[in-house]
Amino acid sequence: MANFSAAFVTSYDTRNGPTNVTFDLPPDAAVLNSSSSCGKENASAPSLVIAFGRGHRLTLNFTRNATRYSVQLMGFIYNLSDTQIFPNASSKEIKTVESATDIRADINKKYRCVSNNQIHMRNVTVTLHDATIQAYLASSSFSKEETRCEQDGPFPTTAPPPPPRPSPSPTPESPSVHKYNVSGANGTCLLASMGLQLNVTYSKRDNTTVSGLFSIDPSNTSATGSCGAQLVTLDLRSSRIHSLLFQFGMDPNTSQFFLQGIQLNMTVPDARDPTFQADNSSLRALQATIGNSYKCNAEERVEVTEAFSVNIFKVWVQAFQVQGDKFGSVEECQLDENSMLIPIAVGGALAGLVLIVLIAYLIGRKRSHAGYQTI
Repeated sequence: MANFSAAFVTSYDTRNGPTNVTFDLPPDAAVLNSSSSCGKENASAPSLVIAFGRGHRLTLNFTRNATRYSVQLMGFIYNLSDTQIFPNASSKEIKTVESATDIRADINKKYRCVSNNQIHMRNVTVTLHDATIQAYLASSSFSKEETRCEQDGPFPTTAPPPPPRPSPSPTPESPSVHKYNVSGANGTCLLASMGLQLNVTYSKRDNTTVSGLFSIDPSNTSATGSCGAQLVTLDLRSSRIHSLLFQFGMDPNTSQFFLQGIQLNMTVPDARDPTFQADNSSLRALQATIGNSYKCNAEERVEVTEAFSVNIFKVWVQAFQVQGDKFGSVEECQLDENSMLIPIAVGGALAGLVLIVLIAYLIGRKRSHAGYQTI
């Protein structure tokens, strides 16, 4: 069972270039019974398929363990031939996008989220509002007990404070630096050269909490992305990482681009819950003027959630206006500028000390030759 409102923001190509369209889930949207399912034991999981318009479908696929259930995957199928929603689309294709979500609740409790909850699926963003969702119901109505989403917090609690986070394991060698390129209909919209390392805190099967460092190996990683008028994405995938999505936005008021979101869906084999997911779309990192590039030789740490951060090494990135597949004028990070201040200050102090010693020597030498002493 589900009760929510939803808004969609989709980037698509027109004859005049890429554009964004915003539309809501209409009141006449209905459950597609032929595709929805309550699932079968050890064969398939429950799925809720909502259909609207000319062939558009929003799908919620559920999964569970002993104590919790979740929307493991949200998918959206949209038909670009629907001219009411996608006017002047250069293609009439049917597109499919999907992403993991942070929608989860305790068994026999409903998921409740009054705040906006954004799910980013490549070039589509779905925003759920005032959502009540429950799977694996014990009766034909929503449970009276509920699990609230993080967006509605913070919540008062009488539970004991969580144990302190453990010290991270010894840092492995720095990851390999690799150059990534994302292109669209109008050419390259993202250039990035960087090494990446994921810092993940999770619970093992014996309930101990550990921090793991996972370096991105470019030789075993595929890179895709999308170019939009106000959103550029880079999606990295490997055998372990189902999706590591970087989202770059722009601020037209300041004419700057920045890293605004990171989304991770990966497998941690020795974790109690092997599927690790994290998402934050309100970041403000790697920022530079549009047309210029951002560069930082020092290691940068981007905190995504309490349990997940990204270590970025030797980053050089430029989003949106990329000319000739080459980086524009460099804007250096504050960390690099600060690192230069120390040798400058030390050099200045040493030069001052040498000058003082030299002046003292000259004064002393002059006094020693001032004249003969009376005996």
